[in-house]
Amino acid sequence: MRQYLLPLAALLAATPALPQASANIAAGRAQPSPLAPAEIVNAAKGDWAAIASSDLLVMDLAPDAKGKPRRVVIQLMPAPFSQGWVGNIRKLAAAKFWDGTSINRVQDNYVVQWGDATEKKPLPAGLAVVPQSEYVAEIREELIDDPIVHGHRVRPWATNVSGEGGVFTPIAVPPMSKRRSKASADQAQYRRETYGWPTGFAEGWPVSGDLNARGRLGKTGEIWPVHCYGMVGVGRDLPPNTGTGAELYTVIGHAPRHLDRNIALVGRVIEGIEHLSSLPRGTGALGFYETPEERTAIVSVRIGSEISGLPGYEYLSTESESFARYADARANRRDAFFIRPAGGADVCNIPVPVRRVK
Repeated sequence: MRQYLLPLAALLAATPALPQASANIAAGRAQPSPLAPAEIVNAAKGDWAAIASSDLLVMDLAPDAKGKPRRVVIQLMPAPFSQGWVGNIRKLAAAKFWDGTSINRVQDNYVVQWGDATEKKPLPAGLAVVPQSEYVAEIREELIDDPIVHGHRVRPWATNVSGEGGVFTPIAVPPMSKRRSKASADQAQYRRETYGWPTGFAEGWPVSGDLNARGRLGKTGEIWPVHCYGMVGVGRDLPPNTGTGAELYTVIGHAPRHLDRNIALVGRVIEGIEHLSSLPRGTGALGFYETPEERTAIVSVRIGSEISGLPGYEYLSTESESFARYADARANRRDAFFIRPAGGADVCNIPVPVRRVK
């Protein structure tokens, strides 16, 4: 599949609302109230992409104290990311491995982790041993001149690379101080993100990259998913162990980006995160529960296509104009509550909207 490297900085700079506002000011007309991010999402019409039920992992926990069901829906990561682990997860779900296991760890502002607390339950046959190199995906074709790299005026569609996995959209990063000289600003218009660069979205997923890998590792570059709130990863022992996928966790706190490229990310919670984030914190080290009574039982885990009556889900396409406006609004809040636009946003502060569909 061809990939189009679409700098989100370009989209933010080209958002239609901004030039229209300038035109209104010049003509002395009253400006319309800027839309909040949620209003932009609600107004998006044909910019949604369907999530196949076969790409969902549905985890049913034991009912809560009032007898209410607790369901967590996880979207599995698409190619080219983490496919060895995702394949294992599909095999584990087919074997009903997680039925009767439990939530074993809840660490405040960090993660919720689940699996077989006894570590004695046999794993299904045929699970892959996935190498550490699979924590990243390679961008295989040399990049064309990227206007963000050189600080020039960006274009809506800038650079294309090839490989599997669809579209990569680097996120906007804050502009340098306006007090710099024009020449200086042209040379360094955008700051590098701390954990990697460029950083953005690949087919709706938050990702980061390393273009320098092309020289250092003999590659065009690398790209990897990042640890935002709700992302699901694979528990493991010390390297070179990379985990099978039998032990999983989800982020319930501030994005632990130091884990990027150190642990496999395999999906994200798209519904029911409250059933995990609200659980009592573990009493042991690192938030592990010390007694079986503290753990929350897992009734079943199945692939979505096996669940009768499961609703459909779709996400706001990160290659769409609606997403560009939404991202701009997240980075620069101009609606009535806010006083000063921030001028930029962390990739994890632009959560990709997901909704149910009939």
